[in-house]
Amino acid sequence: MDGTARERDTAARPRYTPIADHGLIGDMRSAALVGTDGTIDWYCCPSFDSPSVFGSVLDAERGGCFELAAAVPAHTKQFYFPDTNVLITRFFTEDGVGEVQDFIPTDGESTTDRPHRLIRRVLCVRGSVPFTTRVAPRFGYGAHPHTVRLIGDIAVLESRDLSLALTATVPLEAAGPDVRADFKLAEGETAVLTLDQLDGGVPPGRCECGEAEREFTATVAYWRRWLSSSRYRGRWREMVHRSALTLKLLTYAPTGAIVAAPTTSLPEDIGGERNWDYRYVWVRDAAFCVYALLRLGFTEEAAAFMAFVSRHVSPGDRKASGPLQIMYGIDGRTDLTEHELRHLEGHRGSVPVRIGNAAADQLQLDIYGALIDSIYLYDKWAEPVSSEQWDHVTALVDWVCTHWDQPDEGIWETRGGRQNFLYSRLMCWVALERAIRMANRRGLPADLARWLAGRDTIYRRIMNDGWSEARQAFMQHEGGDVLDAAVLMMPLAKFIAPTDPKWLATLDSLTEDLVSDSLVYRYDPRMSPDGLHGDEGTFSICSFWYVEALTRAGRLDEAALAFEKMLTYGNHLGLYAEQIGHTGEQRGNFPQAFTHLSLISAAFNLDRALG
Repeated sequence: MDGTARERDTAARPRYTPIADHGLIGDMRSAALVGTDGTIDWYCCPSFDSPSVFGSVLDAERGGCFELAAAVPAHTKQFYFPDTNVLITRFFTEDGVGEVQDFIPTDGESTTDRPHRLIRRVLCVRGSVPFTTRVAPRFGYGAHPHTVRLIGDIAVLESRDLSLALTATVPLEAAGPDVRADFKLAEGETAVLTLDQLDGGVPPGRCECGEAEREFTATVAYWRRWLSSSRYRGRWREMVHRSALTLKLLTYAPTGAIVAAPTTSLPEDIGGERNWDYRYVWVRDAAFCVYALLRLGFTEEAAAFMAFVSRHVSPGDRKASGPLQIMYGIDGRTDLTEHELRHLEGHRGSVPVRIGNAAADQLQLDIYGALIDSIYLYDKWAEPVSSEQWDHVTALVDWVCTHWDQPDEGIWETRGGRQNFLYSRLMCWVALERAIRMANRRGLPADLARWLAGRDTIYRRIMNDGWSEARQAFMQHEGGDVLDAAVLMMPLAKFIAPTDPKWLATLDSLTEDLVSDSLVYRYDPRMSPDGLHGDEGTFSICSFWYVEALTRAGRLDEAALAFEKMLTYGNHLGLYAEQIGHTGEQRGNFPQAFTHLSLISAAFNLDRALG
């Protein structure tokens, strides 16, 4: 929330800043997490999936950080400069008020061709405030040693694969592998610290206060110009726009990719093993992002993602998982081999810390429906798909016609074995149904007889084998008796009428078994083993799906209350991780695209229903 701040006392800094006590900055290439105490404890350079330079969110000692705070006891408040992704952390001390303006410069034009830069502007706005900073990079996820060289007022930090230059308008001093500075600002004074990627032997340059101000002005102007294209004017404009700005931060400008989250291994269960690397392009997540952004009127991001798909997804591929891999690297690569970083202790002792993701080799049939639905919406709301894109669609749909009835790992990437998941069947139906719509509306060539037969067969299979008379609800998978919040997509995908008696009975069963104070568990791991140990929190995308299902069922009072309750679980900036724990804490990678795109959809549809 732009106008809401998070207050924190900096007198006693814990080893680990809670996941929720962070803001996100970025430039559509990489991102950094800034704690409410002013510490950057996650930053990968120069791209989302590069090894971390600052990673103390995953290991307080070995991960590295960029501390910048008042040198005296202070409490802090953090907010976004209105309608931007420029983050401001304010320090309230006994003798004055200071603030740090954090941003990664972008003007929307030169993002892809200039060396990476991170700027921290320090201002004293009242009285006087002493500041202290410690820049402690730990390259290569804390595994690569580095050297420090002071060249005048520039510190050059060199490691095996990456070199950075720290420039400052205050004196710097080396302290072993770190660089420190202590300075005091009076009212109206400014200091600047800049971290630049050194590229191709180009000597480091300074960033004076004037240049930093120009970068600040250009970055603010870019974000406001981008957001001004939003068509949303509803009740929850502030939250919707914050979610849109977050989704934009998670796009990778050079290729059009959209990452699921900018972090890795933030735990779904503190101390547990449910820790995953989300810095990749999930076809499902990215396709849903396209829907959310198109709904708000943002078409450029959708076009860029469609170009990414056209470049890197070949329907002619015939892997074990089909022509689509469930996730890709931000550059389109398919090798996402999973490794454990055993030298890192994990966030609050949550191990293992993982890079890469073994789920990339899973079979998840639902991704075909998610992708083709996004292509359908792009064709409908943005611009017609090209003949080449349509050829790709027809090849994918033909593959779905042949393979939809296989067991798979499902949307939740279970590691407990394949099942005939209802959600996978549902999204295969979506793939066929949306392709049929496109073909009919545009008069495009298609094997309509086969597609129609496949669509209707899937429909009957779901209605017959996915429904449990005993439970009076649609089940997680065929032959089972376990509920799964993924079936909330049934009315959202227009598979079933939102007031159909079978659906209303399912909605009541989900409410009774999986909903807690508007928060929705995706399933009960004890009833449906997923191959992993430990507990998990409620799944935030499911909570917003629940709001939307209530809305479509006409239960508007319940929907509005559930939505408002969900808003209270966001952090001080309106950001959400993947899950919410028993006491309201954020769990999992942060912030997560899945959650923010579902917030946008729920807000849009609820606002429209309320009139």
